[in-house]
Amino acid sequence: MAAPTAATLVERLRGLHLRMVDAVLTGDGLERVAELAAEAVGGTVAIVVPRLGAAVIAPSRSSLCERLPELRRYVGDCVGDRLSHPPRGLAIEIPITSGDEMVGCVVLLEGASAPGDEAAEYLHLAAVASLTEVAVEEARDEVEQNLRGSFLEDLRAGAVVAPDELVRRAARLGCDLSRGAVALCAELHTDRPRHVVATIGEDVPGALAQHMPPVSGGSQSGRVYALLPAIAGANAAEATLAAAARLAARLQRHGTVGLSSFYSEAGELARAVQEADLVLDVLTVSGEPIAEDINQGTYRLLFRVLASHPEEVRSFYEDTVAPVVRYDDQYRTDLIGTLDAYLAANCHMSATAAAIHAHRHTVAYRLERVRELTGLDPMQSEDRERLGLGLKAYRIIAPRLPR
Repeated sequence: MAAPTAATLVERLRGLHLRMVDAVLTGDGLERVAELAAEAVGGTVAIVVPRLGAAVIAPSRSSLCERLPELRRYVGDCVGDRLSHPPRGLAIEIPITSGDEMVGCVVLLEGASAPGDEAAEYLHLAAVASLTEVAVEEARDEVEQNLRGSFLEDLRAGAVVAPDELVRRAARLGCDLSRGAVALCAELHTDRPRHVVATIGEDVPGALAQHMPPVSGGSQSGRVYALLPAIAGANAAEATLAAAARLAARLQRHGTVGLSSFYSEAGELARAVQEADLVLDVLTVSGEPIAEDINQGTYRLLFRVLASHPEEVRSFYEDTVAPVVRYDDQYRTDLIGTLDAYLAANCHMSATAAAIHAHRHTVAYRLERVRELTGLDPMQSEDRERLGLGLKAYRIIAPRLPR
């Protein structure tokens, strides 16, 4: 076949460029771009874009598709600026670049019927079309992120939204909240918030997660908020909470994670987000003892009440241990610590004295001061229960008390 004239080649390139861009804009994606490039060069063309998680090859025969893992590794190394051996049969490679950043590669494998310079021109067009695909996907992702952010921000702010509308909005984002959810809030200690969001999506299919920028006084990386939809089955609450706990454990290396209770009604999801926020606030300032059981029993009930009726928890705190807390602050004492140790030691004086490194008489004196300040006697079982619950209330609202 005679070589095309310069004018003919320009016309051919223009036509191919229009078809490739049209393939991207009409949703046929990189698969069609690779097919058009392969037809033009008369060889095997692969396009790999790690940022999109995309790797396609044309013709798409099974023997050629088996080479995609090798090509993924090679292009991934190139994008990451790591040394790598080129795959066998690589004839031409054209980087896909955005500014000075390499985001992927178009490669020609095996022989091609088109001359080398002409084949390179076709591959350049495929690289340009692939960059258009990157731009389209990133724009789509940005729009979706904005929608997710707006949805979760409404819940954080307690905006009044009808339950049916909440379910519809979440469904448009791929999250089914019709059977309820658990809320998650994570204070990040990493500069990879997108990785955290991706991890949530991998661990809990259908989860709705979004990174929120840092605010004054918060961590430099901000927080991630997520709704983890109910797992189908008879024990939806138990199964969803178990999955949430596993996810929280996995995310611990990236920051501190707070979880809400399971809320079965869409209209309660704003409370779920507020509860997860409260748990996180407490975990951020608490020590290990509370961190171990904060998601259980009485603490969990108090968090639910605090999310919906904060005045009740504050009122109970004021009616129990608040005078002791204020006394400690004023006189630099530790009556609260002594009371806590006494209750933890099952009201055993000697064990309490050993735990706080004090004499038994000192423990007795301090407990008497607690009785005088609160009107509740640590020696009486009913009063002990109220004081114990007051201590738990104090721990969960302490981060929000005036300093």
